[in-house]
Amino acid sequence: METIDSDDVDPRRVRSRQRLLDAAVTLLNSGGVEAVTVEAVTRLSRVARTTLYRHFESSTDLVAAAFERLLPQAETPATTTSIRDDLLKLMHRQAELIDQAPLQMTTLAWLAMLPEQPDGDQNALAPLRRRVVEQYREPFDRVLTSDVATAELDNFDLTMAVTQLAGPLVFAKLTGIRSMAVGDLEQLVDDFLTAHRRHQTS
Repeated sequence: METIDSDDVDPRRVRSRQRLLDAAVTLLNSGGVEAVTVEAVTRLSRVARTTLYRHFESSTDLVAAAFERLLPQAETPATTTSIRDDLLKLMHRQAELIDQAPLQMTTLAWLAMLPEQPDGDQNALAPLRRRVVEQYREPFDRVLTSDVATAELDNFDLTMAVTQLAGPLVFAKLTGIRSMAVGDLEQLVDDFLTAHRRHQTS
């Protein structure tokens, strides 16, 4: 967790933190998580180790801050009058994002290897975990809570729905067990809709 005090307004402190993060991001992009060590970051940034520890309590906190800077903002998808079309478009976008942005997969794998902290939001990983969740959840939340979704689908657990739809994409990419084709995405969407469409009563 970053140590915050009144000295944060000092421009020199702001610049040193920026240099540390710039170095961490450079190392993360070029060599992965293993490359982001205290020694490498201080050497590249030319910032003293003691200064690094004024900003970050550990290398884990530094890596988390670097990941958070690199992750793009979650996109807000437009919705139409077809829940199937909206979900298919979203699934295609998520599949492309997973394929074209390996950093997200690296982030997920890295976070999965770290234990949850007992102090919840007070630890440095909490903001990063929230950002990763937002990347996958927010677009699905928007589509699955749209007016057309509310009208056509039954009551379902939103978190489980996101897991059912996005989970196979992440699993397939992380394990390499399958390359998800267009037909696979259509099947995931159609299976979900079959399970949750409201039954018409005559």
